[in-house]
Amino acid sequence: MRRFIKIRNVMGKRNEPGKLPINGVLDLHTFRPNELGSLIPEYIEACLRKEIYELRIIHGKGTGNLRRSVHALLNRNQYVDSYRLAGDRSGWGATLVELKK
Repeated sequence: MRRFIKIRNVMGKRNEPGKLPINGVLDLHTFRPNELGSLIPEYIEACLRKEIYELRIIHGKGTGNLRRSVHALLNRNQYVDSYRLAGDRSGWGATLVELKK
């Protein structure tokens, strides 16, 4: 059974309700920075409910502001065991997150 969390701004369409699949990969390219404060914690909790403990959060490279915001949220989240920048071809455009079991 697939679980979804309700989100706004799917596929770049603002204020149009949508669903985000809970599969351990969260691509932030279609979200506004002010949505991250609720989106990331909700996504982490949804992953835990599905027993997904390894996440990839794609924030892009850019200027690094979005990456720093994501890392600040991860630092404050009680369910995050550790995180690091992806070492694959995405490089520092994605963060790998390990959740507590």
